[in-house]
Amino acid sequence: MTHASTPHSAPHDFDAIRPYHDDEVASVLDRLAHCDELLDAITHFRLPRLARHAPPVARFLARLGLQREMRNIESVAAFQQRIARYMARMIATTTDGFEIEGLEHLDADKAYLFIGNHRDIALDPAFVNYALYQKGRNTVRIAIGDNLLQKPFVNDLMRLNKSFIVPRSAKGKRAMLQAYQTLSRYIRHSITVDNHSIWIAEREGRAKDGIDRADTAIVKMLGMAQRMDDGEADIGAAVAELRLVPVSISYEYDPCDLQKARELHARHTEGSYEKVEFEDIQSIVAGITGHKGRIRLTFGTPLSRDFDTPEAVTQEIDRQVLANYHMFPSHQLALEASGLAPELVDLSEVTDADRQRFETRLASVPEQLRYWWLRQYANPILNRAGHVEEDA
Repeated sequence: MTHASTPHSAPHDFDAIRPYHDDEVASVLDRLAHCDELLDAITHFRLPRLARHAPPVARFLARLGLQREMRNIESVAAFQQRIARYMARMIATTTDGFEIEGLEHLDADKAYLFIGNHRDIALDPAFVNYALYQKGRNTVRIAIGDNLLQKPFVNDLMRLNKSFIVPRSAKGKRAMLQAYQTLSRYIRHSITVDNHSIWIAEREGRAKDGIDRADTAIVKMLGMAQRMDDGEADIGAAVAELRLVPVSISYEYDPCDLQKARELHARHTEGSYEKVEFEDIQSIVAGITGHKGRIRLTFGTPLSRDFDTPEAVTQEIDRQVLANYHMFPSHQLALEASGLAPELVDLSEVTDADRQRFETRLASVPEQLRYWWLRQYANPILNRAGHVEEDA
């Protein structure tokens, strides 16, 4: 989903974290076609019965299918154009509509640092990319945590799709500082030298409780490169140089809402939650295949130099993300069902069909998880009004 090749313009000290270049695509695709772990994952979803009874045969068929699918892909652009076909099919089959707002106000020839609220591991940046692709614009380089790249084939797939690595597993303060300095310099280089846009989540991890708040540590990281390279410590100048644009994505329904409610319940009742192996991969699959209702993606306004502190930048990101977040009937009905703030409930656009769909979905949620399930949808309204409670 791109209209430009990935250039060899980044310095070599970014090699460990950058996306793959065009001349690396063929060898990476060949590696993937011979990766038994990837082939087994494909057969698990596409050929489950054959995978159980004749794993070698299933794996062979999966390899043939993968090689056929990847034939004639010799660049990152070609790989993303293939992904675009799947995105179009996914939107047609698992959503009731995808709307884009605000992109027309951004210069098509300039790179931006898109910083977005985070609800779905893979789809949040994928929808940003698809919006850009539909308008004939170059797609973004996507920040992805190294905790999601523990499988080599996942690392390969993500970096083929223009992802770059955010270090979350570095050990020790010095190693972490160095890793984030490199990350900051890479983001600055991408925007100011390559003229290539970036997408990064406003905080580490998804907002499982529906409360969107940017992390000031992310903003501080973004300013590191200018301070290192130019001796400039002005955060306002740094975010203006990066053309930082807050982005809001709102899903009418979250395919992972039940799993998120289960995690929130466990953290509240037991004090912690332990992920099962490959849970993040399962969440990615569920997000892609599950029904999402309507989706609204809104691009905000680039931040100016008029910010003196990282905290002020964070507040502006929060202001734009919340102001541009679209409240669907699911949000209003969840707030009504929670009974938390009746005065904020607005049912003016809720139809009988909306209510029936909501009540059917709520009925499938176990009783002990309903409070947490409802809060995911109610909290955006409460957050905008400044009514979010600490236990959420």
